[in-house]
Amino acid sequence: MKNIRFTILSVFLLLVGASCFAQFEVVKLRCEHLENPLGIDGEQPRFSWQLQAEKDGILQAKYQLWVGTDLQEVKAGKGNIWNSGEVVSARVPAIYSGPKLSPFTRYFWAVKVQDEVGNWSDLSEAAHFETGMMNKDNWQGSWISDTYDYNLKSAPYFRKEFKVSKKVKAARAYIAVAGLYELMVNGEKVGNHRLDPMYTRFDRRNLYVTYDLTNSLNEGNNAIGVLLGNGWYNHQSTAVWYFDKAPWRARPKFCMDVRIVYEDGSEETVRTRSDWKTTASPVIFNSIYTAEHYDARLELPGWNKPGFDDSKWGSVLLTGAPSENTVAQTMVPVRHVEELPVQNMKKLDENTYLFDFGRNISGVTQMTAQGPEGTTIRLKHAERLTEKGYADLSNIDVHYRPTDDTDPFQTDIFILSGKKKDTFLPRFNYKGFQYVEVTSDQPLELSPENLTAYFMHSDVPPVGTIYSSNETLNKTWQAANSSYLANLFGYPTDCPQREKNGWTGDAHINIETGLYNYDAITVYEKWMADHRDEQQPNGVLPAIIPTSGWGYQWANGPDWTSTIAIIPWNIYLFYGDRKVLADCYDNIKQYVDYIDTNWPSGITDWGLGDWVPVKSKAPKEFTSTAYYYADVVILSKAAKLLGKEGDYQKYQRLAEKIRQALNAKYLDREKGIYGSGLQTELSVALYWGLVPEELVAKVAVNLAKRVEADNKHLDVGLLGTKTILNALSENGYADLAYELATQEDFPSWGWWIVNGATTFYENWPLDAQSDISMNHIMFGEVNAWYYKGLGGIFPDEQQPGFKNIILKPNFVKGLTFFNASHEGPYGEIVSAWKRDGRKISYQVRVPANSTATLYLESDNVMENGKSITRNELLKVVKSEGGGLRISLMPGEYDFTIR
Repeated sequence: MKNIRFTILSVFLLLVGASCFAQFEVVKLRCEHLENPLGIDGEQPRFSWQLQAEKDGILQAKYQLWVGTDLQEVKAGKGNIWNSGEVVSARVPAIYSGPKLSPFTRYFWAVKVQDEVGNWSDLSEAAHFETGMMNKDNWQGSWISDTYDYNLKSAPYFRKEFKVSKKVKAARAYIAVAGLYELMVNGEKVGNHRLDPMYTRFDRRNLYVTYDLTNSLNEGNNAIGVLLGNGWYNHQSTAVWYFDKAPWRARPKFCMDVRIVYEDGSEETVRTRSDWKTTASPVIFNSIYTAEHYDARLELPGWNKPGFDDSKWGSVLLTGAPSENTVAQTMVPVRHVEELPVQNMKKLDENTYLFDFGRNISGVTQMTAQGPEGTTIRLKHAERLTEKGYADLSNIDVHYRPTDDTDPFQTDIFILSGKKKDTFLPRFNYKGFQYVEVTSDQPLELSPENLTAYFMHSDVPPVGTIYSSNETLNKTWQAANSSYLANLFGYPTDCPQREKNGWTGDAHINIETGLYNYDAITVYEKWMADHRDEQQPNGVLPAIIPTSGWGYQWANGPDWTSTIAIIPWNIYLFYGDRKVLADCYDNIKQYVDYIDTNWPSGITDWGLGDWVPVKSKAPKEFTSTAYYYADVVILSKAAKLLGKEGDYQKYQRLAEKIRQALNAKYLDREKGIYGSGLQTELSVALYWGLVPEELVAKVAVNLAKRVEADNKHLDVGLLGTKTILNALSENGYADLAYELATQEDFPSWGWWIVNGATTFYENWPLDAQSDISMNHIMFGEVNAWYYKGLGGIFPDEQQPGFKNIILKPNFVKGLTFFNASHEGPYGEIVSAWKRDGRKISYQVRVPANSTATLYLESDNVMENGKSITRNELLKVVKSEGGGLRISLMPGEYDFTIR
């Protein structure tokens, strides 16, 4: 009896102990940076997770990960495909290294984690990923189209009926398209994506998308319908970028396999081939650049349902694949992310109404109207109005070169059927607008309910927030985010109306703005693949990516096309994931070697320069050489990281050569001034590390003096906006940087906001005669600076992905409170402070499995009302220059600083 009691007590204590030890759990499982992705091609998928802890101080010491094809086995920690074993690692992502993955297979995975004192978490919930084609040889379908005539205007319908005679276990559609598409099954649109597939260099790489059709198929007859749009593949509108002359241009085409697995284990593939049928649709014209035209009189009810009579439809055309490289689209899609109602409507004349949506967005509008048959409605989308209140396109149609009046810019055309209430929503276009002028050729009675707007963009999850006591600052942050999103459509663009181009300079300037605010890695990984597609054999990249050929001879150069180095490096810093850096390593090297060969002195004038300056422009040679130096520094660091010691030494020497050459030509060592001492010259040298260490303080003093001489206002262009605020705040002039950042008269970001801007502009003056798009992200670095210069949140290059967080907050004069948060790979980071007289209350959150290094200038610091030395989670060291360096374990902290 005594032994029985002892055994029961032991079991009880073990259970209690286990529950005590289970003080953290594994959450937010991601594969390839996506939640339960469908149809991936990667042979070594990446896995990541976060720890959710009940107590402070939890750090990961080991993990064990299981992958299997049986859900119940994985839930029990018995993955039949791969067991990682106990891996000593504190970091994510983990990389699959098991047996070769099979195509068309759902894999489940789960992970458990051990903390630093030996406690294991419970096994996580099981997540899953599903492989797609994996290899082009697995495609069964043929590429089909309706004609070779790419001048044909109407978008084609395609359909196919088939029978399902057994119970379906799983069904997937794999569809690759040159152009754009909508996929329908049994009369219903499949999924909520827009503008699929994402834009690539079509003759070098095509993307396919995977859909789960398991619940879409019926026992018996089924029908698949596909509507094809032109997109960038068959660009029929004419503009200065010559996309209508693209070498790949052809009539849209597609290839699809619908793979059905039945409960009895048998399989069937419904594929594109010659037995499909095609005809013209009511989409009588579509252009990604201008607009879409729709004739409701041509609607074919039921065309995508079983039993529809397609006897008068034509046969499809079998055609060649656009490229030899069709790969999975593994990224967040474009969606209708937000629905906007009309804020105000005015009737301008008998046939014209003006609808105002209250803010500038990218997207489309949906029109519902009823009227006589053949009534033609024009919906002109604009960012601003004429003095008489009509839509004004003069600021955004300057690069359009129409050949006739059949394709008006940003103007949808909607023709009514006369039989019912008709609804029109563009499928293959988006625009940039706040206002819509609706004109009909016959009088119609309209109300605000007739029109709805949809804000469209790549649906990247938000991961950052800023809030402060300065309302203009808050609105500036929101406006920058709106412009960032309005220019994200599977690649970062400059503006959503007149160009829609992937300008490289705009994108690398704003990479931190993107990554502090949004989980956008999948978009950038795709865009870096576009870079690799576009790079010439000699290493040269174009200024816009993707491109049909424009941009290799103008506007490129290291100040612009440093995207190839700067973006992969920032992805590594923000995510701790080196894949894209490794993928682009040879491309960075080719690019750098091209410059080194053609400008062996170390000084280069290849580039565009400090674009759209306020009044002063730094020498192009200076800024291009600075970016050349930045690229070489990144290349040398990447070489060391990837174990390429010879390259590391070589490019370190090249970087020093460039640095010395630029300083020899532009630096006045006695005065501590670069060139003419412009804001851009001084801040670029400081920010990119070109200044000799012994002269940093002197150059920073001169930069501060220059800003003060400029009345504490900006005098920079695009390149200078990246560096000016950072160079000030990182060198002891945070108060001045804040004053510069929050001015509300010309020229400043605040000047736009107080004059009603809801997005960022392309030029500083509101009445600029050119370069005056009202939705550009290019001056958006101020948004990232809020996180850095005020919140002080930085990734640590030695422990990237915010595994260790660098915290250097600046409690600037002029703000009562400031809150910044960013969700990194390990969880949410918070840096928030509030001023109360001479006292600063400072709150910090360090997520589980992260640490932080906090730098404070004051020595008079308390934590939770106690001396900071009494907190066992803190390690405090006095800095050489005064102040404190405090090492933080995971947890929440409340500091008081006097």
